[in-house]
Amino acid sequence: MMARRKLISFDWALKRLLRSKTNYEVLEGFLSELLKEDMEILEILESESNRYDARDKSNRVDMKVRNRKGEIILIEVQYEREFDFLQRILYATAKAITEHMDKAALYENVIKVISINILYFDLGYGEDYIYHGKTHFTGTHCHDELLLNEKQQQAFGKEYPHELYPEYYLLKINQFDDIAREPLDEWVYFLKNEEIKEEFQARGLKKAKEVLDIMSLSEEEQRAYEWHIEEMRYRASVHRTKVLEEQFEREEGRAQEKATVARLMKEEGEPMEKIAKYTGLMPEEIEKL
Repeated sequence: MMARRKLISFDWALKRLLRSKTNYEVLEGFLSELLKEDMEILEILESESNRYDARDKSNRVDMKVRNRKGEIILIEVQYEREFDFLQRILYATAKAITEHMDKAALYENVIKVISINILYFDLGYGEDYIYHGKTHFTGTHCHDELLLNEKQQQAFGKEYPHELYPEYYLLKINQFDDIAREPLDEWVYFLKNEEIKEEFQARGLKKAKEVLDIMSLSEEEQRAYEWHIEEMRYRASVHRTKVLEEQFEREEGRAQEKATVARLMKEEGEPMEKIAKYTGLMPEEIEKL
């Protein structure tokens, strides 16, 4: 049986392929399935890590998109764990708002920002693989949600304050169980496995399968992509080595701590059974101290 050929990874596609207008259909499909509305991209804007250099070793890839409604959508792919990741995406949305706000503009012209984060590490505690966050104003006593008044609704075309505020999507890819229950799951399956099954029907995936086929790349692009994959493997290996070294150091520290306690108890004449029970060391280990 012929092995299924994997497609180009989404982070590589964001940097090299999906910025072309001819390929907007791919991103529009993904965004439409995630946001549950028909999405049309107006333009791809410059963002900090939209670099084409194959030697770029950043573990993070992001893209900034403007849709037909004038909203800014930040798309980020992140592989390595960051302790302050949630604060950083908050900063990114605030920065996007200020960057696209004219100095003389009124506050009513503040743009809507949607932050979409595709994560290949476990962030916080939670059993789901897709989380959606938005700002709600809830009554302390009546527990009702604050509505915009009629004039505001007419002016802004919105009913709730959260429709004006930034929204956040966290896709915890590694937590997905590979079972596609809805069209969005077909996208998550692709993001996790770099494969699009024949039966998948989610918007944008048919075009993605065509655009992201490794064999459709030029020889130069194929070499650059192979370098990218090798670099990702190297970074993963370095990260894994660092984790194992830290784990070994912790275990060695605990062993030294147990040995110190056992030595002190031994010097004080405590019985072997008590020392072994208290420290978890074997009698022969205690005798050698």
